[in-house]
Amino acid sequence: MKDLDDKGDELLRRIEALAPWFHNLRLGDHQTAPGHFLGDFPRTKFERFSHAVPKDLSGKSVLDIGCNAGFYSLEMKRRGASRVLGVDHDPRYLDQARFAAEVSGLDIEFRQLEVYDVGSLGETFDVVIFMGVLYHLRHPLLALDLIREHVARGTLIFQSLQRGSESVMEVPKEVSFSEEAMFHHEGYPALYFIEHWYAEDWTNWWVPNRACTEAMLRAAGFAIETRASEDVYICRVTDVPYSHWGAGAAYPAKGAAR
Repeated sequence: MKDLDDKGDELLRRIEALAPWFHNLRLGDHQTAPGHFLGDFPRTKFERFSHAVPKDLSGKSVLDIGCNAGFYSLEMKRRGASRVLGVDHDPRYLDQARFAAEVSGLDIEFRQLEVYDVGSLGETFDVVIFMGVLYHLRHPLLALDLIREHVARGTLIFQSLQRGSESVMEVPKEVSFSEEAMFHHEGYPALYFIEHWYAEDWTNWWVPNRACTEAMLRAAGFAIETRASEDVYICRVTDVPYSHWGAGAAYPAKGAAR
């Protein structure tokens, strides 16, 4: 019994040494963020859209962009994914994720990487997870373009914080220069810019409304298959609209991708 107690104490010490945690993970008899301001996050969020994710991912490869402490990486591996790679720009989150995978006995790779550098991976994945990242980026559409061009070959699981109207207007394919009224419609795609701080976080830069989220996904070459919960979308890779005009990923040193 003493050995079990000692192991439990050591686990708790390691959890506390890696604090603070944003993901509340269950490791042994302990939780990593039991007092999370969003409750049992992200487990309760996953429960709202898990029905839309295949229960059996055998033979599938998964890339988790902005993996944080690895909750979704762990869940995809538990569903049988053959390869799971989690990337994040923050080394502390990666230390947490590696520790969580070790304690859980799951073989998952984690690397430090910015979303803008996903092309350096040199491989594509059956499933790409891009959740809770878009609104932290100064260049959100570029990130989607780069994901579409370099790493996504099948499914994209996407989530973003959303604010504003839930309505979605059908935007005409072409309108005249004199048209102004549609820009005042509550269902027009709008991306709200945050100049200062939002929710005590200076890294929150943009917040789309629902119409904008869906329009940006389509513009980047992702067809929405399911709106799995209020802000989570299951998408599949498709053609990039207007790519013949130069739409798609841009590279500052080279111009538009060809």
